[in-house]
Amino acid sequence: MMTKKKRIVIALGGNALGNTLPEQMAAVKITAKAIVDLIEEGCEVVVAHGNGPQVGMVNNAMIALMHEDPQQPNTPLSVCVAMSQAYIGYDLQNALREELLNRNMTDIPVATMITQVRVDPDDPAFQTPSKPIGKFFSKEQADIMEEKYHYIMKEDAGRGYRRVVASPRPVEIIEIGTIRTMVDSGDLVIACGGGGIPVIRENNHLRGASAVIDKDFASCLLAKELDADYLIILTAVEQVALNYGTPAEKWLSDVSVEEAKQYIREGHFAPGSMLPKVQAAVDFAESKPGRTALITLLEKSRDAIQGKTGTVFHL
Repeated sequence: MMTKKKRIVIALGGNALGNTLPEQMAAVKITAKAIVDLIEEGCEVVVAHGNGPQVGMVNNAMIALMHEDPQQPNTPLSVCVAMSQAYIGYDLQNALREELLNRNMTDIPVATMITQVRVDPDDPAFQTPSKPIGKFFSKEQADIMEEKYHYIMKEDAGRGYRRVVASPRPVEIIEIGTIRTMVDSGDLVIACGGGGIPVIRENNHLRGASAVIDKDFASCLLAKELDADYLIILTAVEQVALNYGTPAEKWLSDVSVEEAKQYIREGHFAPGSMLPKVQAAVDFAESKPGRTALITLLEKSRDAIQGKTGTVFHL
């Protein structure tokens, strides 16, 4: 009898995709190798990813277009997220397909799902937008944008003004049924790019929200909905540390949900960087017995699955 494959949702960090078009083209080749390594280990893989640099690039391009042509309306952030999903998916699926074929794996179709993720309009994040997006502007430019487009502009560490948007928690993955069907039929699916296109339900209509969803929380929801065995959150470090960057730094290899919650309360993880990763890992690990979350480096993902490295979160 064939043993059931381990189902893994991988959350790729921005460093797995590069910052520019040529950088992304090169980065996805390395990323594809690491993902196909896991498939060779006998795992069933679903890929989610961030889109920080890419959505910023799309947003800046659309602002430039608007300045060039007064007839062009402002492009909603939800549309910029959709564009970034398709552009990243295009590069990723081609790199993955090529890597699979290079290893004579000819029976795994690769597809990108443009994914909408529902958020709650009453999420407190909408009251305190804090996620910077796009480029820096002068005070005069920022005032115009606030007045003309109702953007919320905030001064950013003396470098100028940037638009800030809410980062609400994901509530529902709209296309989950289709994603599940594709994964169950053996496809390698790229989904929930950039945390998903944020939408708010209004009766039967889904309205794009001016927000960005944290890709780690979206990946956690995706992993739970697909009943995955593992959630692997890839980042710029091999393991999670306590007292990171201090003489008392301590690397963690194995953490229970209760220990992790204690470390969170003690303030060990930086908001906006390691904190959401640890929170998502804890959320997944405690959601059902037998579920495991891992945080590690992209290049170490195969070793992490074999238990050789990374930080493992479990009940």
